[in-house]
Amino acid sequence: FPVGKTFMIKPSWETVDDTQGRRILEIDPASSFGTGSHDTTQLCMAALEDCVKPGDKLLDMGTGSGILAIAAAMLGADVRTVVDIDENCLKTAQENAEKNHVSIGRGLCGDALRDQALAQDIGAGYDIIVANIVADVIIGMTPLFWDKLVPGGTLICSGILNERADEVRAALERQGFAISAHENSDDWSAFTAKK
Repeated sequence: FPVGKTFMIKPSWETVDDTQGRRILEIDPASSFGTGSHDTTQLCMAALEDCVKPGDKLLDMGTGSGILAIAAAMLGADVRTVVDIDENCLKTAQENAEKNHVSIGRGLCGDALRDQALAQDIGAGYDIIVANIVADVIIGMTPLFWDKLVPGGTLICSGILNERADEVRAALERQGFAISAHENSDDWSAFTAKK
């Protein structure tokens, strides 16, 4: 099925007869979140299409199946780091990256909100951070996102139910982020914000 302006998502066991001129992104989520069919994934992929410039250093927080990191790499990003609290997700994400012939950098496992050493290990100097998690975690991680981005860097975040969007916007703006886009589907919101 098509996602955004340029992607076509397919599970590895399907064949695509007509690509409609789109990039094929092959995904096997195993037990991880991220088949591409969820609204939040699609909102983030469309935002990546609008934001990624070749060579942008990217961090994917809560990578799941790796779908967003892979999409970013296919768009030319230099995906440096993917983080998830589930070790299995990191394995699945790397396998999916190999299927798509892209590199998604190193996988780090743990909770960056509670683990100072992990937060340190993630490093800084990212041009783009994509985080498709949940509202509470995004609100909690807002200072961390700010620290990890270069000045002028971009945060793309989703996993936010529409009724929580105002809280997330407020937290981002309190931190100093400027909201450049707020996209939503029936139930979900995604923000693109600039440092």
